[in-house]
Amino acid sequence: MLREKKLAILGAGKIGEALIRGLLDANAIDVADVTVTAGHQQRLDLLKQRFGVNGTLSNKAAVESADIIVLSVKPQTVQSVISEISAVLKPTQLLISVAASVGTAFIENHLAGQIPVIRAMPNTPCQLKKGMTGVAAGKHALPQHVELAKFIFNSVGRTIVADEKHMDAITGLSASGPAFIYIVIESLAEAGVKVGLPRDMATELAAQTVLGAGAMVIETAEHPAKLKDMVTTPAGCTIDGILELEEGGLRVTLIKAVVKSTQRAKDLMEN
Repeated sequence: MLREKKLAILGAGKIGEALIRGLLDANAIDVADVTVTAGHQQRLDLLKQRFGVNGTLSNKAAVESADIIVLSVKPQTVQSVISEISAVLKPTQLLISVAASVGTAFIENHLAGQIPVIRAMPNTPCQLKKGMTGVAAGKHALPQHVELAKFIFNSVGRTIVADEKHMDAITGLSASGPAFIYIVIESLAEAGVKVGLPRDMATELAAQTVLGAGAMVIETAEHPAKLKDMVTTPAGCTIDGILELEEGGLRVTLIKAVVKSTQRAKDLMEN
């Protein structure tokens, strides 16, 4: 879908680099058709060395020759970058923003024309092509623009299309979620150490267990509760552990963590 299309990634940090790697590895785009921007020449030189992509310190120059623009900058700099590129953006281009908490209406209100805008929320496992991205269409985006966005983010994991009203919740769940799971992995590993396992062994056991459990949910399409019951044999070891988790409030604590993160995502654009 990207053949003969030119891609500009503005602010090519970790997510931008992950997209470059994913698209090039999938042979989805020619390296000559990718241009990146960054705040420092050293970063551009590094990306040129790693991938062979073109680089410029000028966001405006990158946008002028692009068909698809990925806005991969911090939320607080979105307005200044949009102001910089607005004069050269055309309705024939597609603008995809991965800036957390920044709505499509905010971007559209700072643009001069009716530019198709897609809001995307990837997470950091995109760096290993194990990411989860939610995408939502702005008022000028057409179905083909959504399909283009899905194609791009499918190169680094899985993608879902959602109404924009759900994007803050997606931020709270799948974008913040890896941090919560790292704490779970760390805690399981500490438990392994507590019961006598070497730390490196306990960490590997914990991490692979979480990876496998996630794969079971995705690949079997079974409800997590059913999969849990399959592990929990009568009068076995697992039920005793589950009782400890319930008594400790793990379930409620994780729910509260996602709720708090979602609220913070909403608050970011209100402050």
